[in-house]
Amino acid sequence: MKAIRATSNISSSLLQSSRPTALTCRAASVTDITRITRQRDSQRRRYAANPFSQNQTLTAQRTLSYPASTIYSIISDVASYSQFLPYCQGSVVTKYSEPASDGKKYPEEAKLVIGFNDSIAEEFTSRVYCVPERIVEAVSGNTSSTIPAADVSHHSARPPADQDPSRKETVMASLLTRWTLKPYPYKAPPTSAIHPGNTHMNHKETNPVPSQEKTEVNLAIEFSFSNPLYAAVSSAAAPKVAEKMIQAFENRVRAVMEGPAHAQPGRARMEGILGKKAS
Repeated sequence: MKAIRATSNISSSLLQSSRPTALTCRAASVTDITRITRQRDSQRRRYAANPFSQNQTLTAQRTLSYPASTIYSIISDVASYSQFLPYCQGSVVTKYSEPASDGKKYPEEAKLVIGFNDSIAEEFTSRVYCVPERIVEAVSGNTSSTIPAADVSHHSARPPADQDPSRKETVMASLLTRWTLKPYPYKAPPTSAIHPGNTHMNHKETNPVPSQEKTEVNLAIEFSFSNPLYAAVSSAAAPKVAEKMIQAFENRVRAVMEGPAHAQPGRARMEGILGKKAS
């Protein structure tokens, strides 16, 4: 009888110990399956996502020793872009605005041809918005202007999509180029400021050199490609676009103000700081 009871106790204990184990194993299996499923779904989403379908942004900045009015007249002269802008093979203004607050008419629609040679070129139309001496913005594709309507009331409303050539499908799904100018007066510090022991005299002295008008120029380019292949091909060159553009405009301003000889990149006197990023 004792043997039987012992066997019963052993069997009973084995059954009791085995039940939780079975339940634990079953619970772990469900957890593992859930985790694996989540990882698989996450991987699918990661591989399915197209990184080039999102907008990318490039920026550049310069501080130039020229008045904002001069710099603005060059940036807003879209018809002349093909004369100095890299890769711009053609630039034609097809429509002008009504007179702005300064009495001038500004480009409202323009056709640009961008390419590397005769066989690789793309023509697209841009909708242009100008705020005199402050902002020049051009948009193409499925993007809209960021300027408040009250600031560009001299420009007509953008036509509906089926009547707007700037919304025509090209290699760029969207493109927004924005130039922003911030003028400020600058006067050099007194000559004594170069001596650390005399800097406290700055408030009593002044530099005999007349003050000059400087302008901070900011360029922002926001874009997305309609085809991932184009984005992949241009990924190496895209970050350099903003730098090349702002350098081209800087050289153009120097050529206008000081003559062509002063526009050579090797002789350019850069007084600003250049920054660029891609996102």
